[in-house]
Amino acid sequence: MSRAFVNEDLVADNAAPPERPISTDTNYVTPRGFKMLETRLAELAAERSVLKAHNEITARDRLAEVERDLVYYAARIESARRVPVPAQAPEQVTFGARVTVATPDGEEIAYTLVGEDEADVAQGLISWVSPLGNALLGAREADEVTWRRPVGDVKLEVIEIALPENK
Repeated sequence: MSRAFVNEDLVADNAAPPERPISTDTNYVTPRGFKMLETRLAELAAERSVLKAHNEITARDRLAEVERDLVYYAARIESARRVPVPAQAPEQVTFGARVTVATPDGEEIAYTLVGEDEADVAQGLISWVSPLGNALLGAREADEVTWRRPVGDVKLEVIEIALPENK
C-alpha cells in the first residue's frame, strides 16, 4: 500500500505508551511507601475495570496507560524491600530517618529519606538514591555534607536526626 493512503494520525493514536522505566537500585520502601504502592495498584485495577466496561474508542489510550502502569506498580511491589521504622532515632542518617539540615545562609530544612516511588520534594520526602539522599546517608549530627548538584555544590550541616513524622 502506498504511504499516501496511510492515516498517520490513526497510526500514532494506536501506538502503545512507552514503558515506565524501573530503577535498577534496590527498591527499599517505608511502611507508608508500601501502602502507597498497594493503593495505587488497586486504584489502577479499578480504573481498568471501568475503562474495559465502557469499551469506548476514546478510552483506548487511557486503558493502554493504565495497563502500562499496572505492570510498573506490580513490579515495584514485587521487588519492594520493606524497611521498618526504627523504635528510636538513629545516631546516623539511615533510610527512613528524618534529618534537619542547615544551609549556608542558616535556613533549616527537614527531609525524610524514602524509596524512589514515595519521594515528593514538596513534602520533604527525598529518595535515598538522589544526590541529596546520597550525601546525607551515614552522616551524624553536626557533620557537614556536600550536596553535589549540577548548578554547584552546597555544604549542609546536619542539625538533627529523628524518626519520620508519618510512620
